Amino acid sequence: MSNRKTILITGGAGYIGVHCIVSLVKAGYKPIVVDNLYNATSDALKAVEAIIGEQVQFYNLDVLDKEALAKVFQENEIFAVVHMAALKAVGESCAMPLKYYHVNVSGTIILMEVMREANVKNLVMSSSATVYGTPQYLPIDEKHPVGGCTNPYGKTKLFMEEIMQDVYASDKEWNIIVLRYFNPIGSHESGTIGEDPKGIPNNLAPYISQVAVGLREQLSVFGDDYDTPDGTGVRDYIHVMDLAEGHSCAVKKITEKPGLKIYNLGTGQGYSVLQLLKAFEKATEKNIPYKVCPRRAGDIAAGYADPKLAEEEMGWKAEKGIDDMCTDMWRWQSKNPNGYSS
Repeated sequence: MSNRKTILITGGAGYIGVHCIVSLVKAGYKPIVVDNLYNATSDALKAVEAIIGEQVQFYNLDVLDKEALAKVFQENEIFAVVHMAALKAVGESCAMPLKYYHVNVSGTIILMEVMREANVKNLVMSSSATVYGTPQYLPIDEKHPVGGCTNPYGKTKLFMEEIMQDVYASDKEWNIIVLRYFNPIGSHESGTIGEDPKGIPNNLAPYISQVAVGLREQLSVFGDDYDTPDGTGVRDYIHVMDLAEGHSCAVKKITEKPGLKIYNLGTGQGYSVLQLLKAFEKATEKNIPYKVCPRRAGDIAAGYADPKLAEEEMGWKAEKGIDDMCTDMWRWQSKNPNGYSS
């Protein structure tokens, strides 16, 4: 086991992080996790250990704690970092912009300083399709202009990308892959790990599944007057295990010393809110009540990816469709109605 390359995942106890652990172990890497459990739980790590059949080395610390983070690098021979630690709720970012800039931007600066001092210069970053702002054309490819972000969360991701581009320009020893996620949903097929938001879910899919399992009364559909086929917002939903595979492909790509690369992780297929709702009803065999509410500030009408570049350069392609996403998500939610605390 000692010849497995060690990958540090910041924010690795979160929804996407634990699914990435499964994928990285399958690809022959040894993941270790740093997480302050602000929006996650150590129960998720216990659950993922049951899937992979080994213990995950875990450091309960904050990426803003430079000294503690440096110690992790001193204690381990780290090959690359997958940087996921960030605050991620769009609405909350509008209410608390300073907190978002502090955690997301300062956290990235501190991490990269520690990496530089430890001479670990391989980095995969979790970014977001929100950096594209309101789409100027569809599907969105990596040449699409960035900026014009509709909320502080999206701006923090854009600034994190800008910081990485400037660092790379100053020192070509860095290898950085930026992954722009579209809308991850679903869960591992075992139903053992999945999305467990603290408080009221900010994202559509976990909200729908909480309505289906009886935790919430009905779904709020924000706006049915968009210029889309059924008037509701259209998004590119991607199965979280496909997304996780994207990170394994990115870590493999890092071994080729690619310099700085940016890839979209999406399916290339857009689904409306009501189409996702119907797919969920099919998976759950339940009627899911909903009401239409006014549009939310900062929401776009439609956004979906052109994911071809990731396939051409990393050999990655999303394999799972909307029915898989809903079926797997429902398996997790129905087995764990109250999340990891069930």
